[in-house]
Amino acid sequence: MIAMEDQDPALGDVDIMICGFPGKSVCHGGLGWSTVAMIRAEGRTALVDAGNFGMRKLILEQLSGRGLAPADVTDLLLTHSHYDHSVNWTLFRHARIVVGAAEMEWALQVPWGETPVPELYVRALDDWSTCEKVADGATVFPGMTAHVAPGHTPGCLVFHWRTPQRDYIFTGDAAKNRAELVSRDTDMTYDAAVSRRSIEMIWSLWRQRAGTVVVPGHDLPMVLDNGRPRYLGKRRAGIRAWYGRDMQTLIEIDLAS
Repeated sequence: MIAMEDQDPALGDVDIMICGFPGKSVCHGGLGWSTVAMIRAEGRTALVDAGNFGMRKLILEQLSGRGLAPADVTDLLLTHSHYDHSVNWTLFRHARIVVGAAEMEWALQVPWGETPVPELYVRALDDWSTCEKVADGATVFPGMTAHVAPGHTPGCLVFHWRTPQRDYIFTGDAAKNRAELVSRDTDMTYDAAVSRRSIEMIWSLWRQRAGTVVVPGHDLPMVLDNGRPRYLGKRRAGIRAWYGRDMQTLIEIDLAS
């Protein structure tokens, strides 16, 4: 994650509560460390994505540290339906919950138990009274539009937020990290060519306004510096493990570099 004191001033109105990690587990399945960002405008407080089960305590702590409770979040904007981005919607069940209409239609039809879609949570969300299923180009927050960016999933949304100071692009997993943005190659896509077109769309939006910040689904935020992505903020990531003979001995493994 990025600590509040480590956030780059160029982030402006975006508060990175949890910073995604651009890596994969070697032998324990999906890592699922995704970005959760907070934005505020016109008296509303929104989160972009909701993280995975393991992030629940951390999300509550991050909210509390900002003087907030889950009930204070007015809008939850989901980039797509995979568990590491959507499953904690139940923490914000009183909020307006935005998800792509095409994404929801697809997620309800995937074979149970075979994908990262949390099937029962998606089924409940589909019937939830505050769930709003949106199409390409919809306005989902003051100054923010949603853009369908298929490839990772058929209905992934990219959120483009225009503010007086700068623009922000929340890519979700349409472009998970800097490596995908630069190379145009993607991990976990149903069609590499489709993902490449979505990344080109992100680049087109990114170049429209100097100082635009891109917030990927699994990496630090970035700006363009002489046409190249430059990270904003400082990464924090690590694991503590009990490799010794007592509970007091913890080995810390730094994953930030």
